[in-house]
Amino acid sequence: MSLMHKLLAPAFVLLSALPLRAEIAIQEVTSPGGLTAWLVEEHSIPFTALELRFEGGSALDLPGKRGATNLMAALLEEGSGSGEAALDSQQFARAVEGLAASFSYDSYADSLSVSARFLTENRDQAVALLRQSLVEPTFPEDAVARVKEQVLSIIRSDAKDPQDVASLGFAGLAYGDHPYATALEGTEESATALSRDDMVEAWRNVLVKDRVSIAVVGDITPGELGPLLDELIGALPEGGAALPGPATLGLSGGVTILPFDTPQAQVIWGQQGLGMEDPDFFAAYLLNAIIGGSGFDSRLMQEVREKRGLTYGVYSWLADRDFADVWMGAVASDNRRVAETIEVIRAEWTKVAEEGVTAEELEQAKKYLTGAYPLRFDGNGPIAGILVGMQHDDFPIDYPATRNDRVNAVTLEDINRVARERLHPEDLRFVVVGQPEGLEEVN
Repeated sequence: MSLMHKLLAPAFVLLSALPLRAEIAIQEVTSPGGLTAWLVEEHSIPFTALELRFEGGSALDLPGKRGATNLMAALLEEGSGSGEAALDSQQFARAVEGLAASFSYDSYADSLSVSARFLTENRDQAVALLRQSLVEPTFPEDAVARVKEQVLSIIRSDAKDPQDVASLGFAGLAYGDHPYATALEGTEESATALSRDDMVEAWRNVLVKDRVSIAVVGDITPGELGPLLDELIGALPEGGAALPGPATLGLSGGVTILPFDTPQAQVIWGQQGLGMEDPDFFAAYLLNAIIGGSGFDSRLMQEVREKRGLTYGVYSWLADRDFADVWMGAVASDNRRVAETIEVIRAEWTKVAEEGVTAEELEQAKKYLTGAYPLRFDGNGPIAGILVGMQHDDFPIDYPATRNDRVNAVTLEDINRVARERLHPEDLRFVVVGQPEGLEEVN
């Protein structure tokens, strides 16, 4: 181990939190093999963050194989390579640690994400190790069985958590037979049935190089990055499983009660939303901040918590997925008062739809959202994550420089038109998990 390695390794985690300059210069880099990445050069620290995002993720689970992508992602570091280069899970972990590197593999509803952090002096070895896990996974039978048990433990635990029960209950109503309707871990039945062959199939279906977005931030030049990318994932196949079609949103106004022995009823609600590609998105984004997305200053927090003491917290958000868009919210309230809580939420949704918001509220929301945005760019890792997300969502490369201008361009007329046209209190579906008093199901 070199002296630099010894000095830098203890501070490795801190490197990703060091701030970069306020304005970032994003370069588009194309590798000799045709892979495209967004790069932000930052040479003040000998450290690089790399993000890969493969489109589709757990939405690519085949019928009857729900949970396969999630389990496969968890197994990528459990065994890889062949012959003398073969590594089991412990050998792989020791090799990563010996390089003072960090790798993570995560499956989401619409993507599979791979994150890597490594020092410049160990770049080649770290990339070779990461490549082996992505291009040559072995999915050992004993690792499949062991990690599957870990997943099953999560599934069983979630079944006892009222928040998770509420989320799954809402998803089942909202998304019908789409993969979104079930947990990405799968059910206990589907996860139990998964085999090693299913892992290989999921790997071939998801880790394909023509569906990958790449972002790199740190101590690397465009000339160095191109060949690195070809070495890293150039051997992955193209193609993969077909992406699912849009989900048919099955939400209608009413209340669904899922009985559960808990003193605090958990509530999820929602209606049709809108995606980032919609011309009204930024007006809706600001509107949501005013309704329930800006913490203690939001209308729902004021009406539900501050004025009536019905909850510790209530929030709303725009759930923009690749194949469905929902405007959602969540709250927890005492079973004796949850009926009143829902009444207040629906009334506030109606009031905003009918009366709109004020110029003062709009200005405050703009300050909140524009002021918070630059704080996200607080290090190599977070910046790489933002850039790869931008690519996944088809944002232009200049989006970080123009995003706040788009927020500030929203007028009071814009936001109140969107409130009238896009808020539908009569369509709100509330899913309540608990033993609510004075509340009846409405289908």
